[in-house]
Formats: sequence, structure tokens, C-alpha cells
Amino acid sequence: MPVLTRLIPSPVSVDINAGALDDLAGLLADQRISASGKLAVAISGGSGAALRDRLSPVLPGADWFELADGTIDGAIQLADAMKSGHYDAVVGLGGGKIIDAAKYAAARIGLPMVAVATNLSHDGICSPVSILDNDAGRGSYGVPTPIALVIDLDVIRDAPVRFVRSGIGDAVSNISAIADWELSHRETGEPIDGLAAAMARTAGESVLRHPGGCGDDDFLTVLSEGLVLSGIAMSIAGHTRPSSGACHEISHAFDLLYPKRSALHGEQVGLGAAFAMHLRGAHEESALMVDVLRRHGLPVLPTEIGFSEDEFVKAVEYAPQTRPGRYTILEHLDLSSDAIRDAYADYAKAVSQTIGG
Repeated sequence: MPVLTRLIPSPVSVDINAGALDDLAGLLADQRISASGKLAVAISGGSGAALRDRLSPVLPGADWFELADGTIDGAIQLADAMKSGHYDAVVGLGGGKIIDAAKYAAARIGLPMVAVATNLSHDGICSPVSILDNDAGRGSYGVPTPIALVIDLDVIRDAPVRFVRSGIGDAVSNISAIADWELSHRETGEPIDGLAAAMARTAGESVLRHPGGCGDDDFLTVLSEGLVLSGIAMSIAGHTRPSSGACHEISHAFDLLYPKRSALHGEQVGLGAAFAMHLRGAHEESALMVDVLRRHGLPVLPTEIGFSEDEFVKAVEYAPQTRPGRYTILEHLDLSSDAIRDAYADYAKAVSQTIGG
């Protein structure tokens, strides 16, 4: 008998609205994630700790664990601290580092994980990947998708606006990542998962073309949904291809070459995506991306995040080494440093014309 459907790994509950945090205990009970309320809650010393006083009365059975840092060692220590508590679930309350560490810790001790995002800095809030620092720099670790996701728009608005902007850059970069996936399909025969590609592209386009701004609930909802869809697209595909191409290779190169100076992930991948679209000859699409990134206050030139032209050229040249075996516009063109420099000069000229226009 033919298989006519497939199961899609995704959260059983996604709650995105103003005041969603007040419904957290009810969501956990209603979805039978934790009827007893016995929870291990991972927080940071920042936004998570500030919300602990608010949530403690409604989560009386919870134990709270403060994460020291976003390293693989920190995530392992978090798992070790939680493993003897006989909990129903792990809750990651905070930004990207906390959620990534909580996902890894929950996977390590075999518990479901609930992501409660306090900012929208990147699509890791619902992805099957944890990005954690290690001795080699930074690594990606496969983990289960969160069983539930809560995004309180009131909390998001209180976070530094730079984190929302970073999420915009990460969502918009999907468009470049899908173009790279399609390029690899044509040139190398790499298979494309059409559903994963459609979800990731829709997420990117919805953010790219929305007229709202960072303080607008309607826009924040679309951005939140876009980041969730990006994470689910990666779960469907079984890898990060739907949301990671040349844009992310360039960002990883920044992280590895200049670890003390790298900007927010979404800032770097947004810039990388605009440049990658220019490289592939999609000049109108690149110009639109530049225009939207600029409107939201995101960088479109490396100098805007503290990197010189020479450092950017070095990062682009190094970028393919960050993901061996991945085929993007960078591997396809295989540009020399002089060719990258020329391409960047063309891009910078186009950016000045876009901004000037």
C-alpha cells in the first residue's frame, strides 16, 4: 500500500500573542506536557531571571537552573544538574543561548523541551539544532524540535530592539538559502524537499514584504511565525539546508576568523544574504533585500558591523571551508580574493545607489 502522507515533526502547541506567558502553566497542563507541574526551568542571568519572580507563583513545582554560558560544556553541566530531578519537561526561558542549551540538555536526559522565547534573534527557537560554543569555535548539534513554543509579544517588545532586527535578518536570509539549495539541485543533483523549501521561502518572503516595523504587533507576529516555520522546515528536511546557504557560511567565517568581534547572527546572515543574491546576479532581489534590511536598521555593509573591506573579502574567501560538502553560490563561482574584492566593490556601489534612491 503506498504511503500517502508523512508525519511532520513540529511542536504540539505554538502560542504567539501578547500575554502568552500568563497562560504557560495552563498550556503545559492542557497539552499534557506537565500535569504535575514538575519542571526544570533553564534561565540566564538576564531576561530569564527577571521573569522568574513573575512565573514562580504559577509554577510552584518548578526548579530553576541558571546557565553560566552558551558552551557545550555549560549545556552538559545543565543536563547533569537536571537529570536527578524526575521532571516532566525542561523549559528554556530566555534568548537563543538559553533555548539552545536547554534543547541540548533535554535531549541528553530524554525529556521533552518547551521553548519560551524572550527575544526573536534567530530561527533556533523552533529548530532541531543547538548552536553551542566549543573548543573549536562553534558547533551545531542535532536535537529534537521543542514540544511547545511560547512567544509573548509583550516580552518581545521589552527586549532590546537589536534582537528583533537580528531575527529579521535570519528570516530574510532564507530566500538566499533556498536559491543556493536550488542551485545545488541543478548543478550537483542534490535532492530538494519541496515542502521544506516552500515553508522556508514563505517565512522569508512574509517578513521581507511586510510593511510593519519592530514595534508593531502584527509585524512581530509575522516574524515570530516566520522563525517558527523556518525551524519546522529544517525538521522536515532533516538538515539546515532550508535556512542556511552562502549567507550562513559567510556568518560562520566571521565567527571563526574574528570570534571576539562578530556581530549578532542575524545581522551577519542578513548582510551575507544580500551579498550572495548580488553574486548570483539577482540584482533586483538583492536591492530589495538591502532596502528592507536598511529600513529595519540592519547592516548592509561590513563596515557597519566593524569589519573592513579586506576582512570581509577574507571572510567570503574562507566561508566555503565552514561547511564542507555544502554547495552554494560561493562554491559554484569559486572566486579568487581579487574577484571577491571586485564583486564587493560592485555590491557596495549598488548599495549606495539603493540607499541614495
